[in-house]
Amino acid sequence: MIWPFQLIYVSRELGVQMSTVATLITLSAGTGLVVSFVGGSIADRYGRKPVMFAAQVAHGLAYLLMSFATTYMGFLIPLTIMSTAMPMYAVGSDSMMADMVPPEQRTEGYSILRMIHNAGTAIGPAIGGFIVSKSYTIAFYLAAGCMIFYGLMLLLFVRETLDKRKEIAPRTERESFGGYNRVIKDRFFLTFVLIISLGMIAPLMMWTLLAVYTKVNFGLPEYLYSWIPITNALMCVFVQVLVTRVAMRFHPLPTIAMGMLIYALGVGSVAWMSSFPGFVVSMVILTFGELILVPTGTTYVANRAPADLLGRYMSVYWITWGLSRAVAPLIGGILNDRVSPHAVWHGGLIIGTISALGLLLLARKKAKAQSEGQACASVVDRRLGS
Repeated sequence: MIWPFQLIYVSRELGVQMSTVATLITLSAGTGLVVSFVGGSIADRYGRKPVMFAAQVAHGLAYLLMSFATTYMGFLIPLTIMSTAMPMYAVGSDSMMADMVPPEQRTEGYSILRMIHNAGTAIGPAIGGFIVSKSYTIAFYLAAGCMIFYGLMLLLFVRETLDKRKEIAPRTERESFGGYNRVIKDRFFLTFVLIISLGMIAPLMMWTLLAVYTKVNFGLPEYLYSWIPITNALMCVFVQVLVTRVAMRFHPLPTIAMGMLIYALGVGSVAWMSSFPGFVVSMVILTFGELILVPTGTTYVANRAPADLLGRYMSVYWITWGLSRAVAPLIGGILNDRVSPHAVWHGGLIIGTISALGLLLLARKKAKAQSEGQACASVVDRRLGS
């Protein structure tokens, strides 16, 4: 109900430039990452449910705090809480899905999860756009109430899925560096998430700055803008499963690269739009990239992670999205204020394209390594046979 309009509200209350408002997102996301890093360890040791419950309640309390904020610091505190809660909830939710669904069905599982999530995302802005046009305070109270109510539903009705009998690593190894030492040794995975984090700067610039951009430059009212994220959500509800079934026919890394490229094209197209229908078209393009990349990427991480490190792998993966969220508004704000509003979208196109090329190179490197490994195994088999 409220998240698409947050920066509009902050910008109006503080009366500052977009780049200054953007630093709020950057600082809050950066601080939140430090705290949310422990989410993976908690999810692997104590369960997915505690992480999800704490994240939802904290998110609700943050909205209550934001309703009273009038200063830069007053907004920074609740935004930091939100930036901590969002990745922590995602870590618990995605780990729980991987616990319940076998590897060969995870892509479709994550697609269904996203479909249901976006059903709510479609309804929320439609209601919120009407409410914030009357009162932002009421919208904050309602959003906080819904978050806390959902947290209580998790606590009462959702069962824990972590099977502690599957823990493999000795306790001392799991606890050193919070158990992340083994994740850090997976250099290929770290390269993958770093390239993803670079590319995600592009769509996150669009998600964080488009509402302000359309309001300031084209006078688009909140109730009309709300239909842009609603378009994204409706596509996720009605098109996600179809796109996923097509994407599952191909290798994951090239598929993720294709999703990233479409993401970039959607962001870049905003520079050529000047009206509500045009911005909807840009969102449609971006959403196709999202439909391809997000379930495939999450499944790739879940399938690569050892059973006892699933939460930590998910934590690192979602932390890279947090890094993108921290950097995106800062880059976008600087481009907007020091170059031009259109430069935001040109920059996003360039960044996303570079990331897509990096993912293709990574896919090629992996295919080459697998080919060489199969060749070596074939030679060994022939020698053993002789």
